[in-house]
Amino acid sequence: MSIQSVCVFCGSRMGARPDYLEGARALGAELARRGFTLVYGGTSVGLMGAMADAVLAGGGKVVGVLPHVLGDREIAHRGLTELHMVDSMHARKAMMASRADAFIAMPGGVGTFEELFEITTWAQLGIHHKPIGLLNVADFYGPLLALMRRAVDEGFIPETRAQPFACEASPAALLDVLQKAGQPLAPDKQLLRPDQT
Repeated sequence: MSIQSVCVFCGSRMGARPDYLEGARALGAELARRGFTLVYGGTSVGLMGAMADAVLAGGGKVVGVLPHVLGDREIAHRGLTELHMVDSMHARKAMMASRADAFIAMPGGVGTFEELFEITTWAQLGIHHKPIGLLNVADFYGPLLALMRRAVDEGFIPETRAQPFACEASPAALLDVLQKAGQPLAPDKQLLRPDQT
C-alpha cells in the first residue's frame, strides 16, 4: 500500500508524562522526514498541536479538520497547510478518514479512543482497507491490548481479530509496519448483509 497521508488521533492535553510530548514531536518529525502529510483534528493544543508543529518545523504538510464549535473556542491551529472547518464531529471524522491512507492512535482520552474504535470498526466491516497502528508510548496501550485479549477469551471478538492494529513504541518502527501492511482486516461477512458481500 502506498501511503502519502496519515491520520493521527491523539490527546488535546499533554498528559502526565514528558514521554507523551516527546512521542508526539518524534512522530511529527518522522512524518515530515518521510514526506507524509499529517491529517489530524486541527487544534493548536495538547499533543495534537505539538505534533502538527513538529511536522511543520520539518517542512511537512498538515491538514487540519475542526468543527466550528471548537474553532469558536479559539483552539484552531492557524499555521497549517490546510484548515477545514466543518459542521459536526461526524463530518470531521469522515473528512479525516477520506484524506488519509493510514491511521495512528497516540495516547489520548475518550475522544481518541472513540476515533480509534470507529475507524477499526469501519475496517472490520470492510468500509476501508487502510492500516491502523498504535503508537504505544510508555506502554499507554498495554491495558487496551489486554482488554482486546479479554474480549477474545470471552467470545466477543474472533481470534482472527484479536489485534486489529499494529503496535510499536517507536514512530519509525510503526510507520515501517504500516507501509508494509496490506489490508488490515477482511470484511466480517457475518456482520454484512448478503448484498454487501
